[in-house]
Amino acid sequence: MLKVFHALLGASLLALSVSAHAELTIEIIGAGEHQIPVAIVPMGGDAKLAAAINEVVVGDLTRSGLFKLVDVAGKTPHEPGEVNYPDWQASGAEAIAIGTVSREQGRISAKFRLLDVVKQVGIVGEVVSAKEVQLRAIGHRISDVIYQKLTGDQGVFSTRIAYVNRNGSKYRLVVADSDGYNEQTVLAQNEPIMSPAWSFDGKQIAYVSFETGHAAVFAQSVYSNQRRMLADFPGSNSAPAWSPDGKQLAVVLTRDGSSQIYMMNADGSKLRRLTFSEGIDTEPNFSPDGQWLLFTSDRGGSAQVYRMAVAGGPVQRLTFGEGSNYSPRHSHDGKSFVFTHRANGQFYITTQDFLTGQMQIISDGGWEKKPSYAPNDKLILFASEANGRGILASVSSDGRVKQRMFTQSGDAREPVWGPHL
Repeated sequence: MLKVFHALLGASLLALSVSAHAELTIEIIGAGEHQIPVAIVPMGGDAKLAAAINEVVVGDLTRSGLFKLVDVAGKTPHEPGEVNYPDWQASGAEAIAIGTVSREQGRISAKFRLLDVVKQVGIVGEVVSAKEVQLRAIGHRISDVIYQKLTGDQGVFSTRIAYVNRNGSKYRLVVADSDGYNEQTVLAQNEPIMSPAWSFDGKQIAYVSFETGHAAVFAQSVYSNQRRMLADFPGSNSAPAWSPDGKQLAVVLTRDGSSQIYMMNADGSKLRRLTFSEGIDTEPNFSPDGQWLLFTSDRGGSAQVYRMAVAGGPVQRLTFGEGSNYSPRHSHDGKSFVFTHRANGQFYITTQDFLTGQMQIISDGGWEKKPSYAPNDKLILFASEANGRGILASVSSDGRVKQRMFTQSGDAREPVWGPHL
């Protein structure tokens, strides 16, 4: 039986300028410990649509580093009855994706099946339907299904990322698909933009803008482009972070002296102070259950990661040893956190388990900052540098698969991975 799925790509609803090309050029380094051999057969039906969908699926699975793409060698089965399983077993494939695609009244419909070559049975079947402008969303949906069924983990190909592009004195807050396509400029101005933060439902982004002459916090709808100012107190207003229910934000203000963490409602009302140290407390991040905040503080002499209850109470230091540590973010399962570790003049992307306190460096080191987990916790997005330019990069949570993402122009900074929609 085929399950019907109507692809809804949030980008198509935006009242913003959209670029069909990929703003990010992706370079892949490394591979998973055990790659799954899978054959992606171009779909039958409309040849142009089939080629476009096939390009997306092959690109997604290749970028993950977890799949070995088997050469289809001219084989073109499109229905289960047309699959010669012994031939595919001989080619080394463990799974095969087949299907057909058609266009009707401005909509694209792709009938997709994933088959187990070893057991010679179907794994899953779906009919993925979307508007013509959402063709890439169909490919990402198919990739997500393949990823989930063959790895057991939820795919993230249909998710989006946000980052800041700086080109000379011009700054843009950009939202794009996880592969860099369907870029949208959320905000463009001649003043710096910093610290974008997705709401947990993916509908809003909070960020810091210097358009008022100093750092102020704004929130903006990703769909309507409507924006509102949340914090413009005397001094600096920075580092916004959404609560999981979207009703509150944590922000960092200097209104009462040094940088300290405050809570406010999503409309900017009912401000209350959370931290009261003599040092700098900054970069708050909510736990998935909304009960805890991670943050960076130099209250102990060097920048380290701390945790406290949102309701208030004692503060717990989480990172120790040589070096300093910044920009903590919870994993989506709440079991660990990722942060930037600085040692001997190098910056590294590092994870730490809450239960054991074990710290693991998973990147090569250099200028590596501002990490955030993908929604399935299997990849970590961060800012890096190459050839004198700011770039985006990602690393798998085990450190085996690395990607570098270059913008066509300017520097990329301040990346953050969006939620599942």
